[in-house]
Amino acid sequence: MDKNYTLFAEQVKRKTGIDLLLYKEAQMVRRLTSLYEKRGFSSFQEYFKGIDKDKELLHEFLDRMTINVSEFYRNAKRWEVLETKILPKLLQQNRKLKVWSAACSAGEEPYTLAMILSKFLPLHQISILATDIDENILARARMGVYPERSLQEVPPDMKRRYFTQDGTFYNVHSDLKKAVNFKKHNLLSDSFETNFDLIVCRNVLIYFTEEAKDMLYNKFSAALKRDGILFVGSTEQIFNPASYGLETEDTFFYRKN
Repeated sequence: MDKNYTLFAEQVKRKTGIDLLLYKEAQMVRRLTSLYEKRGFSSFQEYFKGIDKDKELLHEFLDRMTINVSEFYRNAKRWEVLETKILPKLLQQNRKLKVWSAACSAGEEPYTLAMILSKFLPLHQISILATDIDENILARARMGVYPERSLQEVPPDMKRRYFTQDGTFYNVHSDLKKAVNFKKHNLLSDSFETNFDLIVCRNVLIYFTEEAKDMLYNKFSAALKRDGILFVGSTEQIFNPASYGLETEDTFFYRKN
C-alpha cells in the first residue's frame, strides 16, 4: 500500500467524510494521479494542500470520485405528475407526510422532492428519509455541492431560491438540507420502516434480479400505509401490481389498496 496515498486518504476522510480506502486502490491512485498532474501538482501531499485551500479544486475532486449519472428533476414530466396529481391527493388525507427516497444516490432525488413539497408546505414541516448503501455517496449528498450539469432541469425560480452558485458548482441552501435526513441502508438485507405516504425508488431496480425485484416490491408495499404511493423509474413499470397489493394510480405511480 502506498504510504503517501494512505495519508492522503486519511486527510480526505477527515475533511469530507469520504473514505477513499473503500475503492480499489490501484484504480483510484491512477485516476487521482492523472487529475493532480493535470492541475500542476507533483504529489498527493501537494494536491491535498491544494484541495484544502481551493474550493473549486475540492469540488472537481469530489465530482471525479462519484461518477454519478443522477440529476435533479430527472424525467421532469414524471415529477410534474407527482406535483399536480399525486401530492395534492396525499396532502388532502394528511398534512404531515412520511416520505422515503430509497437508494437516493448523491441526493438529487430527495432534494428535488423537498423542493416540490415546499410548494405545498413550509420547509420546516418537511422531513424526508433518504437512504443509500454507499457511505461515500451519502457524504457527497450531505455536502450538497453539485456540478452545473446536474441542475439542467431545475426550474429557474427553484434554482434562485435553493442554490448558490460557486464557480462552476452550486451549493444547496442549508434550509433545504435540513428537510432531508440521509442514512445508510441496504435495500436487500435491512428491514424497512412502515407507514410511509410516499416511497420514491427510481432507476435502481433495473440492476436487480427478478427474484430480488419481487422481494423488494413486497417489502415496499408492506412499508406503505393504505393509499400510500410507490413512485418508480421510467424503465421499471410493474406489470402485475395487484400481486403486491398495489394498483396503478398513474404511469410509474402505484397506490397501495
